[in-house]
Amino acid sequence: MSHGLDLGPVALLPSARHPILKAAETVLFVCNRIIVAFAALALVAASAILSYSVITRALFRSPTYWQDEAAVFLLVGATFMTSAFVQHQRGHVAIEAVTSLLSARVNRLRLLLVDVISLVFCAFFAWKSWTLFHEALVDGQVSSSTWAPPLWIPYSLMSAGMTLLCLQILMQILLSLEGKRS
Repeated sequence: MSHGLDLGPVALLPSARHPILKAAETVLFVCNRIIVAFAALALVAASAILSYSVITRALFRSPTYWQDEAAVFLLVGATFMTSAFVQHQRGHVAIEAVTSLLSARVNRLRLLLVDVISLVFCAFFAWKSWTLFHEALVDGQVSSSTWAPPLWIPYSLMSAGMTLLCLQILMQILLSLEGKRS
């Protein structure tokens, strides 16, 4: 059983039977696909920024003060914002050896249990992230570098990404429970 990232059209089909759940699943999936496109652009931008930094330092012996943090902000945003899409694809690290030893019914129960525990952890992480975002915004916190960009930027991306991840895990729990009622 492979859980690789499949961007094909099959993943576009909602699996829910209940109309509200089906609509929520579709909206979440479309949102995640748009975020993945922007995250890809962020990764390209981070690569360009770091390449520019290396070339500038090597050729002109002129350091840039902003490039590392700009690249980190882009990478943090891309990582956290795409976590829900990766969860939708079940692309996070999993132990395949256990899956092959268990029956299909026990595996469904195992996935449900893992999803519930993951939701609790991610909800706590999201709550703490929103707390950090609020503190950074209200207090006007900036990084300690010469460039000193506001810290609410990476905290907002982290918070939004973790919230989306919680919604995705909740969706998977609801879909799992919906499947058991049939």
